[in-house]
Amino acid sequence: MNFTVPVWRKASRSHDDGDACIEVAAILDVVVVRDSKDPEGPRLVLEREDFQRVIKVIKRA
Repeated sequence: MNFTVPVWRKASRSHDDGDACIEVAAILDVVVVRDSKDPEGPRLVLEREDFQRVIKVIKRA
């Protein structure tokens, strides 16, 4: 198994017909976030702890 090849998962609140979809992939000790409509576009790379903090803030909003 190659742990450096991302396995992308679409956000649970994303819809197939929506335009606000993100995908995440865990690679080693980081989480990578991308726009599902632009899979080759820019990506946000966060350490796992930072990603968990971002999720907590989003859930409170």
